[in-house]
Amino acid sequence: MHGLTIRWSLQGAPEGTVEALRAYVLEQSAPRFAAMPELHSKVWQVVDRGFFAGSYVWETAESRAEFLRRFRAEPSAVTQIVGTEPESVQEWDVVAIIESGRPR
Repeated sequence: MHGLTIRWSLQGAPEGTVEALRAYVLEQSAPRFAAMPELHSKVWQVVDRGFFAGSYVWETAESRAEFLRRFRAEPSAVTQIVGTEPESVQEWDVVAIIESGRPR
């Protein structure tokens, strides 16, 4: 499997940005990614005044590359909410995943 992390800085972000990001994830992003083919998992991370990130695990390198191509082709909703481009986009390989089987 093949990972991808996209991270935005929240330093200097306007008041209410974290709340706007949470609402966006719950109302729009999570449902969209839940139905995305070849996506094994996605985790959204936030640290107030720190960063917001999405970490993805894709079944194939091709599915990761296709998502990244589409991501780079048009501005993301997160970029619009935060007001800046991502500070980093990192591709990585998955060594192992353990899932507990408990609902999250």
